Amino acid sequence: MIPERFDVFIGLEEAASRIDWYETELVPGLLQTERYARAIIGTDNAHEAEEEITRRVNLRIARQALLTRRSAPATLRIALNEAVVRRPVGGKELMAEQLRSMVHASRLPNVTLRVVPFSAGLHRGVMTGQFGVLRFPRTGDGTETEPPTVYADGFTGDLYLDKPEEVARYDVAFDDIWHRSLSEEATRRLLLEVAEQYGDH
Repeated sequence: MIPERFDVFIGLEEAASRIDWYETELVPGLLQTERYARAIIGTDNAHEAEEEITRRVNLRIARQALLTRRSAPATLRIALNEAVVRRPVGGKELMAEQLRSMVHASRLPNVTLRVVPFSAGLHRGVMTGQFGVLRFPRTGDGTETEPPTVYADGFTGDLYLDKPEEVARYDVAFDDIWHRSLSEEATRRLLLEVAEQYGDH
């Protein structure tokens, strides 16, 4: 069973027109390869039957369609802590595949990907942890269809914030993270460089 709390997030994600995402530890679901997703889901749900793990993997991969859908694909800005790139989830060969897949995704016109290097030092993302800010389409008169929402995934529960002052604080945090990150081209070079290192072993 997919937890009810996750159904809420899937609905918001599907409806979003723009997502700003900061990730500290793992590749975000919207950029995961099938094998990377299976490594994570299999670890987190080791007690589940193989059929259930496969179902969850398929659901995660299906969510990625919002990036390439013909009707108003979502605009995605993702900032990754360098640890995401360096942590060999599922083995080195799998990670090389995952990093190259992210390079490919980063070339989509609606996807911008940056890595926050360790050399950035102390920044707001160190305090916030992982989070996403989701924004939704506006009507013809400019009215928001849904309020901007901050989402943070917890181990035992999720956090949703939609008060304007709360969202504003996370916007400031994301801007700080974004401006301390590598450029898009430098990010692609780093991903390919680390992929080569994984592939050499």
